[in-house]
Amino acid sequence: MKVLVFGSLNIDYVYKVKHFVQPGETLASDDMQIFCGGKGLNQSIAFCYTGIDTWHAGAVGRNDSDRLLRKLNEAGVHTELVQKTEFPTGHTMIQTTPEGENSIILYGGANQTITRENVDYVLSFFEKGDYLILQNEINQIPYIMERAHEIGMKIVLNPSPMNEKIFDMPLSYVDFFILNELEGMQLSGILEKEGSQILDALTKHFPNAQIVLTMGKEGAVYGYKEEKYYQPIYPVKTVDTTAAGDTFTGFFMGSIIRGKTVKDALDTAARAASIAVGRNGASASIPKLDEVEKDERWRKL
Repeated sequence: MKVLVFGSLNIDYVYKVKHFVQPGETLASDDMQIFCGGKGLNQSIAFCYTGIDTWHAGAVGRNDSDRLLRKLNEAGVHTELVQKTEFPTGHTMIQTTPEGENSIILYGGANQTITRENVDYVLSFFEKGDYLILQNEINQIPYIMERAHEIGMKIVLNPSPMNEKIFDMPLSYVDFFILNELEGMQLSGILEKEGSQILDALTKHFPNAQIVLTMGKEGAVYGYKEEKYYQPIYPVKTVDTTAAGDTFTGFFMGSIIRGKTVKDALDTAARAASIAVGRNGASASIPKLDEVEKDERWRKL
């Protein structure tokens, strides 16, 4: 059984600022660093760090992507299915504040050049029971989902960034939704901001899907039919939240695929995300499974 993360690969330009830049303002940054990122790349690394056989598919620029592919390979991710194009690799400009909050501008670049022929080629390497992990930073997602459903793959959707394109997707094919409160509100069409109400609306709207709703400092909740679980966070000093959600996704689903219970998977994902927010960068902040399991802080809580 294999995991395919069909998703974005970005170069992240991260600027440390005292506050997010305001309209008309020129703001000097205290620091600038370059990281490997993209929700797809981050999630591939998180999956691989849980011990899962992980493949990445997507598109990058031919001339500016070496560091991204090297990062994936170093983590143990298979990159043979990543397409090289003449378009520039996608990139982001990220502002981070002393409180650990971030603000992101995304340029899609090569991430938006995927063709149906490329999709058919990639999916020819997978079979029924394999897992497909998707976000919303590449094109052709509806077609990818249609073809994966025909094959019999299990589909995991992290609908981020949330926009109108989500509603063009065959959402009834999704086996797992992993999303935050704002995404949950938009996807369910309700205005309630309370996590349990959002979860109830989502489980009613998607009765055949397992739902994981992350709520920042309030933790996460899981729902599937009559089954529900709540997972608190493990509090740490927040440095950078950029890849926390991707870390949570990879460690939750990685644990599920390895046969862990939902309760154990939620706990492992919460621990991993707590380590990630205490570090700078996107992919650079993702811990390995042995770090999560051996971290002595959890024994004291």
